[in-house]
Amino acid sequence: MQLEERIQHVDERITAACKRSGRNREEVGVIAVTKYVSTAMTSKVLDHGLIHIGENRWQNAEDKWNALHDRGIWHFIGHLQTNKVKDVIGKFAYIHSLDRLSLAKEIEKKAGQSDLQVECMLQVNISGEESKYGLEPEEVVPLLKQIREFPHVHITGLMTMAPFEEDAERTRPVFRGLRELRDDLNRQALTNQPLTHLSMGMSNDYEVAVEEGATWVRLGSVLVGKEED
Repeated sequence: MQLEERIQHVDERITAACKRSGRNREEVGVIAVTKYVSTAMTSKVLDHGLIHIGENRWQNAEDKWNALHDRGIWHFIGHLQTNKVKDVIGKFAYIHSLDRLSLAKEIEKKAGQSDLQVECMLQVNISGEESKYGLEPEEVVPLLKQIREFPHVHITGLMTMAPFEEDAERTRPVFRGLRELRDDLNRQALTNQPLTHLSMGMSNDYEVAVEEGATWVRLGSVLVGKEED
């Protein structure tokens, strides 16, 4: 399947998932995850109108960003080391993986130096897998209370990763749990503006994530494909 066909296929499936769950298609943004493909392939992705680009590591993203940064909107979706914040600030419009106070402090420091406001999502380990990064759900409120004092860190929502399941339906409790946590946080009014975003759903489970309220899905293989395409 060629890139154009994959884009159409994904869009049709997202549209169907929105219809099943009574949502508007416009509520769901698609991030093309390009971490396993080259700068040339990333350029081809942008040529096809996929302007939201997701990368996991600055080391892998650097060449692509230098060549293509003015053509897309860049999302940092991987675990972010504190010493790499300086490389990411001012380049990535969104950081999806804020998961600790020390990282928030460094983002605040570097963003403050450039007078930038950085849109971030808190990564939450809803599934409880030891191999996954992210806050435990009960750690979210204390961190939010500390971060709301940081003028350059704007928390817009939550992110999670579900376990890989052959049957995507088994991921539903994870996505539902993130949505319910966001809604509960909004009821507590812990942030200056309501949390709107839910970054959840990948190639194997994005339709279930959309049904449960995802506003960003992070799609690699099902959308971008492999390099030889």
